[in-house]
Amino acid sequence: MTERIQRIYESALYVDDLDRATAFYRDVLGLEVVTEGPRLVSLSAGGGTFLLLFKGSASIHGIDFPGGRIPPHDGEGPVHLALAIEPDDLAAWKTRLADHSVEVESEVTWTGGGQSLYFRDPDGHSVELATPGIWGDPAQ
Repeated sequence: MTERIQRIYESALYVDDLDRATAFYRDVLGLEVVTEGPRLVSLSAGGGTFLLLFKGSASIHGIDFPGGRIPPHDGEGPVHLALAIEPDDLAAWKTRLADHSVEVESEVTWTGGGQSLYFRDPDGHSVELATPGIWGDPAQ
């Protein structure tokens, strides 16, 4: 097989309140809003990746637009998302989360040398801030 996947380009979360979720990912985690609408907010998650926040149930019928059709999709319940951080920024992230009254649910030191902080977003999704090494590759 000569063709290979390069990376995950975008990930989606389904939320109850787009404004609240956008404020959390923008103000607490520092992601940059790229587009904003009544059913979708896209945020730059660094390295050419994007986090899409969809209003829950707003995409179950799909959407037609001049360039084509986006098939229906939706999700419910808490899911998991990991965002990469630098090891030297771990302490600053703990402080930033505390300053925004975000409780760290768990801290993990992985056998590969990486470290993770786990917490919840306003919709109950499990968010992880992870340093390189959680999968055994210190250069990730």
